Amino acid sequence: MIRLEKRASPSRFWLYATPVVAVLLTMVVGGVLFALMGKNPVEVIRTIFWDPLFGEFAFYLRGQLLVKAGPLILIAIGLALGFRAGIWNIGAEGQYIMGAICGAAVGLAVFPTENRMIYPVMVIAGAFGGWAWAMIPALLKTRFNTNEILVSLMLVYVAETILAKAATGFLKNPEGMGFPGSRNFSSYPAAANPELIAGSGLHWGGVAALVTAGLAWVLLTRHIAGYQIRLAGQAPRAARFHGVSPGRLVVLCMGLSGALAGLAGLFEVTGPAGQISIDFNTGYGFTAIIVAFLGRLNPLGIVLAGFLMALTYVGGEMAATNLGLPDAAIQVFQGMLLFFLLAVDVLTNYRFRRSAGALGAK
Repeated sequence: MIRLEKRASPSRFWLYATPVVAVLLTMVVGGVLFALMGKNPVEVIRTIFWDPLFGEFAFYLRGQLLVKAGPLILIAIGLALGFRAGIWNIGAEGQYIMGAICGAAVGLAVFPTENRMIYPVMVIAGAFGGWAWAMIPALLKTRFNTNEILVSLMLVYVAETILAKAATGFLKNPEGMGFPGSRNFSSYPAAANPELIAGSGLHWGGVAALVTAGLAWVLLTRHIAGYQIRLAGQAPRAARFHGVSPGRLVVLCMGLSGALAGLAGLFEVTGPAGQISIDFNTGYGFTAIIVAFLGRLNPLGIVLAGFLMALTYVGGEMAATNLGLPDAAIQVFQGMLLFFLLAVDVLTNYRFRRSAGALGAK
């Protein structure tokens, strides 16, 4: 018989090898899936992972990697802070939506005023919207000990309903000839988030993602709050003896993750998306969970994981367009990555052992 035996200490090899092995397994099993669908698996994998970086249109597509990676990195860093402390915010998608709505509402409220302070105020409003939405499960957790996983997840559907109301009601473009959706921010320079370098795909959201990754690394490695977060996740009882308040930690981590998700929504709605629409949310809040774990809940690892996941977005769109691959197949492919990551991650704390002697005795 083969059994799992707990290691005396976590394996450093598997700690770093797990993401690589998970990606390779995803490619292999994903290739089998694509073959069953009648597609050339080698061609599909090449289109997803190679062509956006080195293909014919690589210069344009590399810019798209920055566009896709920015919100994923921002949201994943916020989630990672909570996950490290054992606080499970699964509703970042709702916080992303509410950040976009609040930030967009501020900008549209003063249309067509041109003032350089409008966009900074929108950024603050976006962060506040995400923070406020995250405070609902945080306060319910601290006051009534509710499950933050369920509450934050259910609030995603509430946020989607508010998004639909915004696109068809209180933020609807009065000059849009009855079509749902807000004004387009590209025609409102004071509230727009354009490319900082033409053709690069880099906008303020990408800058914020990289700066946030650096600040989060400093927080976790050089600040007392980061030490408390790590201690609470690794040894909750020891953290309480050390004077760490579980309630304050929940509010801190949920607030940070909500604010970062709200910022991601604001940068997206004023930049690549351009407007509040019914289908504005594209699942970044859920995909960021994969990015957080793929990056080992480390801010610098999350940056790399964010670009890898962005690669599957951009390459997946190419595969859908050029090879006729269904969007659902790409979503399954991305989901496989988390599945294999969690499966292989078991080897970090456990090893396989053969127990033939015990079987013979029985």
